[in-house]
Amino acid sequence: MVSVQTALPVVDLRDDPDVLRRRLGQVAHEVGFFYLTGHGVPDELIDRVLTQARRLFALPQATKDAVAMVNSPHFRGYTRLGGELTGGQVDWREQIDIGPERTPMSDPGEPYLRLQGPNQWPAGLPELPAVIAEWDAALARVGRTLLRHWAVALGNPENVFDAAFADTPATLIKVIRYPGGAPSSQGVGAHRDAGVLTLLLVEAGSAGLQVRVTGTGPDGYVDVDPLPGALIVNIGEMLEIASGGYLRATEHRVRIHEAERLSVAYFFNPRLDAQIPVLPLPADLAAQARGVTDDPANDRIYAVYGRNAWKSRLRAHPDVAAAHRYV
Repeated sequence: MVSVQTALPVVDLRDDPDVLRRRLGQVAHEVGFFYLTGHGVPDELIDRVLTQARRLFALPQATKDAVAMVNSPHFRGYTRLGGELTGGQVDWREQIDIGPERTPMSDPGEPYLRLQGPNQWPAGLPELPAVIAEWDAALARVGRTLLRHWAVALGNPENVFDAAFADTPATLIKVIRYPGGAPSSQGVGAHRDAGVLTLLLVEAGSAGLQVRVTGTGPDGYVDVDPLPGALIVNIGEMLEIASGGYLRATEHRVRIHEAERLSVAYFFNPRLDAQIPVLPLPADLAAQARGVTDDPANDRIYAVYGRNAWKSRLRAHPDVAAAHRYV
């Protein structure tokens, strides 16, 4: 039995499928966040990803700024400390946003299709693109496995989500550093993820993530410290839509501590134009579905992933939106 100072459950992907599906359904319904062990991602790949992350943030500021996100009409690239907003407030972190390497659409039609395009890679890190490509492939396998188990747990065929992820899934990787100490305690403000599923790698000793769990703590948040060998998984708004609110997209935030925090967030998302299917649920599960969260601060949640992602990008990066005349 793993002992950790957290209210989050631990799920082992190696469990018997029937046991695993019951467990996944339960924790995603009750909490929406959990530690995932037995995921099969090699330790040596994890080490290489974190090594590249450290090297990235050790680059001269001018080298990082040369690939600033404001240069990219596709919202790809580096954001310096204080360059992103959540809830209209400044987030105190630096990061690089990386997506699938694809050709931009010459006539995208829908604004959100502008999110497709190439990445910006900083000079001096020749190994970074290949390591990120390996990470993308490894975590996509984990994400697809989880979705298939959830589909069955919700009384549907295991491939019910496959079509939405076919051909050109819009995965997103954020490599993030939160400095030790800052002018603000907000590393990233309270939010719910706009996509389907998030898998988070956190360097050992990195504190700061807090998850809102009903009935705990003075403000409802619990601290979620890294668990050796585990990924931290959470449900996004698209799975809440797909399950009629049976699965929960949970609010979370990062608070600045005295020590630095390093993490790599992998957002497992479908094609930009995919409409996530709304699943019929067995009667006992349907009776427990809460409906999609009505959050006045979050505007509408869209069933087409790209619309949800575009809304989030415009709010988080108003400088990029203004530079490319999106607003």
